[in-house]
Amino acid sequence: MQKRALILLLALPLLFQACSKKIAPLTSGDLSKNLAIQEIDFEYFHGKARLNYNDGKREREVKATIRVRKDSVIWMTFSVIGVQGGKALINHDSITIVSTVDKEYYVFDYAELSKRFNFKVDYHVIQSAFLGNLILPRTDQDEVVRQATYDLLTQRNGSVLVKNYINASLSKIEKVELTEEDTKNAITLNYTNFQAVENRIFPYTGVINLFYKTPSGILNNVITFEYNKAEVGDRELRFPFNIPRKYDKR
Repeated sequence: MQKRALILLLALPLLFQACSKKIAPLTSGDLSKNLAIQEIDFEYFHGKARLNYNDGKREREVKATIRVRKDSVIWMTFSVIGVQGGKALINHDSITIVSTVDKEYYVFDYAELSKRFNFKVDYHVIQSAFLGNLILPRTDQDEVVRQATYDLLTQRNGSVLVKNYINASLSKIEKVELTEEDTKNAITLNYTNFQAVENRIFPYTGVINLFYKTPSGILNNVITFEYNKAEVGDRELRFPFNIPRKYDKR
């Protein structure tokens, strides 16, 4: 997989149908207290997915195996036509991406990523984006507006505005919009194809759109993931990860 695709995929998730007619008249505070959001809860998660990256000029597709130990580590391997092309390890300290094709690796810390995107990026944010859970924790300052088919939960983190669109019948997050008000950089996540995983509903398909400014103009990168397997449970999984000595750090 192209190095830039891996970086964007993991650093922003790396790493986010509306009806315009409003229903009221509950206050935002009342709605916020009673708003139910079903999130995936687990000890271990194991999945297989197809990942597609498109920057408007090139398109790359890989198969990925993904393992997660809740609130601890995310482990991924990538392959193209059966040949391993890379791997990644995400924990509370950093994100490490290894390219087995180029024999090199990258290490990112969260302070660097947070500064780059002017938004606090940490392990929780990345884990939540992968699983379709809330990016930010709930607070008393959150605002909720009830629409015909969804609830809109609006949150703020510094200069970043986060809008969560909650499917009213499923109580699942269908869409997340993050906008950095100073730069107008934005990330949109769309979740679809909800299926049962144990006793929870999980989005088997997700699309991440990144819009950000560069010296050459505004870029739009699109990352799509489609799971063909997703399992949760308490059976312990392994997370083998090593970097060969001959690999160069970039």
